Amino acid sequence: MPPSRRFFRLWAILCVVESSPCGDTDDGVDEYPGDGASKHRGMGHDKFVRSGTFSVGGHSWSIRFYPVYLELMKEGAKLVRASCDLSLINWSTGLPSLVHRTELRMFNYGDVSRYAPQTSFFKKRSELEASGCLQDDCLVIECIVTVVKEPRVSETKFLRNIEVPPSDIGEHLAELLEAEEGADHIGFALAMRSSVFKAELYGPMREGSTQQLVTIEDMQPAVFDALLHFIYTDSLLDNDDHGGDVHIEMIRHLVVAADRYAVDRLKLICQSILCQKIDVETVATTLALAYQHNCPRLTDACLEFITSSNAMDAVAATQGYKDLKTTCPSALADTFEKAMSLT
Repeated sequence: MPPSRRFFRLWAILCVVESSPCGDTDDGVDEYPGDGASKHRGMGHDKFVRSGTFSVGGHSWSIRFYPVYLELMKEGAKLVRASCDLSLINWSTGLPSLVHRTELRMFNYGDVSRYAPQTSFFKKRSELEASGCLQDDCLVIECIVTVVKEPRVSETKFLRNIEVPPSDIGEHLAELLEAEEGADHIGFALAMRSSVFKAELYGPMREGSTQQLVTIEDMQPAVFDALLHFIYTDSLLDNDDHGGDVHIEMIRHLVVAADRYAVDRLKLICQSILCQKIDVETVATTLALAYQHNCPRLTDACLEFITSSNAMDAVAATQGYKDLKTTCPSALADTFEKAMSLT
């Protein structure tokens, strides 16, 4: 809630400040002529002159002199959080000269905290005359009061929440793939997910042809089914042998298929799975696969495993390592180069 703020100017000592009720934010200047200040010299240390009351933030206040204080009045008083600035106005410039600033604090009518400031310090007459704030025996005091109200609830609204289930488009596309009739959609799906299939199905070589047939060679039917399932659903087929040898072999085949048909997301997913399965028995085979199908991050993982462990002799004894020397000698050369750099 915005703070209530109001400022007042008092002419001389006996001026009366009148104010209309203010809302959350209310600014105004009230000025009234009064008797000369010198007439009230020597009236006693326990005597003072009080202004009329004014309202800020729903609370009554007044200003008393001498010295200058802001006072929380009894009417409707309770604990009030407020701050104030007390200034003297320069007659020549009309600008305020700050006498005292009270930072935001609690005012309580029941004790001395109802006054601000909590000091009796004020300027001497000689200082007032030199400052330009005292002229023709008149003084103008400016008081800026800011009241911070307690927060309140202006309106209550019920939070209405309609839960949205996760997308099931993958399930619908999987059902479409499994349907026996209306298989024309397969070509569109292949072209949508693979730039290679798009070129083969709709490229320049197909102009004038009424048939959209593509021959898939050198790929097992189960691998193509898994590729097609991913193209439709963006997920791998469930496998009872998840994590086993048959599953890992399928993942290797999918790396080859994804690389061949530029299905980059599938290729990356399969690399991630193979990376988690690197061990002494699989690392050489996985390294050869990574080299042959441009999988640099998987290659680095394999080289890191071989060179950063004490498994070099065990890896060299595997069939995969023997095959590596024949099928991918460059990978073997990189392995030795990396191992030498670590010694």
